[in-house]
Amino acid sequence: MTRGELYARYRQLVDDELPRRARAGRWVVTADHCFGRILLDHAVGGRWYDVLDRRRSPASAQLDDDHLAAAVALAERVLAEGDPLLRELDAQSLAWRRKPAKR
Repeated sequence: MTRGELYARYRQLVDDELPRRARAGRWVVTADHCFGRILLDHAVGGRWYDVLDRRRSPASAQLDDDHLAAAVALAERVLAEGDPLLRELDAQSLAWRRKPAKR
């Protein structure tokens, strides 16, 4: 997959497929920006804004090829595994921000 194709897949997953599936399944996270936060955090291994420039939008475009591929792979896993995996990933993302996990 080219970088352009990989990035297009990332956007499709974050902007459309994951939120749609999440709403239908009543997952813990349903908003596209929350999926973006979770995937970016896990791609860089911490709060994405500690690694990427939060003033340059979109942050996802700043990911290098390896991090972008990791974000897409993780998004595909979430699509396949659903809410249980998403809850774990969201809890870790929130912990990096020193916020409590959702119930």
